[in-house]
Amino acid sequence: MRTIIVGTRQSALALTQTQHVIDELKELCKQHGLSYQFETKKIVTKGDQILNVTLSKVGGKGLFVKEIEQAMMNGEIDIAVHSMKDVPAVLPEGLMIGAVPKREDPRDCLITKSGKGLDDLPEGAKVGTSSLRRMAQLKAYRADLNVEWIRGNIDSRIKKLENEDFDAIVLAAAGLKRMGWEDRIHHYLPVDISLPAVGQGALGIECRADDMQVRELLALYNDHQTVLAVAAERSFLSALNGGCQVPIGAYAEVIDWNEGLEPKLKVTGLIGDPEKHQVWKEAIEGNVPDEMGKAVAERLIKQGADRILEQYRG
Repeated sequence: MRTIIVGTRQSALALTQTQHVIDELKELCKQHGLSYQFETKKIVTKGDQILNVTLSKVGGKGLFVKEIEQAMMNGEIDIAVHSMKDVPAVLPEGLMIGAVPKREDPRDCLITKSGKGLDDLPEGAKVGTSSLRRMAQLKAYRADLNVEWIRGNIDSRIKKLENEDFDAIVLAAAGLKRMGWEDRIHHYLPVDISLPAVGQGALGIECRADDMQVRELLALYNDHQTVLAVAAERSFLSALNGGCQVPIGAYAEVIDWNEGLEPKLKVTGLIGDPEKHQVWKEAIEGNVPDEMGKAVAERLIKQGADRILEQYRG
């Protein structure tokens, strides 16, 4: 019986997500008569080590995946469980995303001291986020808010909300739901107010491209609608050479799905400027995910998106 070594970050959320994936892969093995066992290997990434500055100032791509990918290329692990929003558009040679399971809630959400929603926060309320994307959209919607950076995993951010002078923090709803903390959410931010990060709410299971045993197992774990939506969002990311250091977002949803027929998707992309409190959005409908994401990016580039992003890359 082969043992599949699963690489993961060591935060509570990462370990919870990884165990969930392992449990579902074990169930697929039972259903299909496959004999594998699984072990977990915790790996510390650069993004986990540097917590005293914003991700945009750390710079670079793959801040939460590079060390894990290196362990895979070295043969120390066989698969890795990533939050898809952390995965760069271009993977190292020899690696691939073997599965994208069914997506959790992609929305951003608010946890507040008062229990109030975004519209009911007082003027000048201090809102914490580590994301330029979220900052740009919050300031575009309510320029009076005092949006300041806050780093750390979700439980440490919640503690900072409780113990420091923040009025609210913005987090991904998916992480809170996977941790069983849905009751802490006070307000879900609609995607027309806060467009999610590329791949937010989805998991990506990475593997070596030449490991056919693992690839065959992971192929059973794909959710085809999520695969299409994430592919469209990641083509947008790739076209803009984006990453966590720049204020971009994208959300694709399947709006017409029939087995055996071409699905129809709607893809919305966004570029933000946190300093000027502005956002630019474009949306397109179609059935070819890769082309749709690129088309949305091209429309935004014509509006000067590349110049805005270059400021933040610098």
